[in-house]
Amino acid sequence: MASPQQAKPLNELVHDARAPLNRISMNAELIKLALENDMPKDKALAALDKIIANCQACSDSLQLISESK
Repeated sequence: MASPQQAKPLNELVHDARAPLNRISMNAELIKLALENDMPKDKALAALDKIIANCQACSDSLQLISESK
């Protein structure tokens, strides 16, 4: 029996994978601005933590796509 996640249409699975990529891009831009403007190190570290978490979320979404075939 397929789980609810695996029963999603392919376009919804792709959307779910794309969302973390957008957050990764946004946080990378934040780090770039932080480094260019000498913002506090803790803001850059927080953005890096978000990038790492979103990379894992994207990987999980892509795994669901590969399992849905």
